[in-house]
Amino acid sequence: MPEADIDRIYDYPPEFLAEILRSVKTIAMVGASGDKTKFSYGVLRVLHETGYEILPVNPSPKLSEIRGLKVYRSLEEIDRPVDMVEVFRPKEELYGIAEKAIAIGAKVLWGQIGVYDDRAAKLAEDAGLKVVMNRCPKIELFRPFWKPRLDLEI
Repeated sequence: MPEADIDRIYDYPPEFLAEILRSVKTIAMVGASGDKTKFSYGVLRVLHETGYEILPVNPSPKLSEIRGLKVYRSLEEIDRPVDMVEVFRPKEELYGIAEKAIAIGAKVLWGQIGVYDDRAAKLAEDAGLKVVMNRCPKIELFRPFWKPRLDLEI
């Protein structure tokens, strides 16, 4: 499928994206990296600095924390409620991650740019989750509809 078609198919109303970003507090980032040159690290940093509670998920036993945040080996290992599961993994893994997001009671499944799977979206939506695919929350935060969270300490 050409990239232009993907953008058309996964075009979400600004209000839908804004409501998700306003309502979620805790984000489990599957595929988080401690490598400062990786895109996932930059997104984690911005979301964390914006005030979200970020729960990095990475199975590597060599990685125990990212930016001072405890790294979880899997979604199932997380010991608190998760509002959103953000996915930085190949799109072929999205369906399995959707199953796990449902199992832990997440409210939103968000596939990063390039991460999309219609079957995974249907599975998650049928279970009551909101779904966003092929989008970056870091980018969406700075679109015109976004209102700054002025209550945060600097």
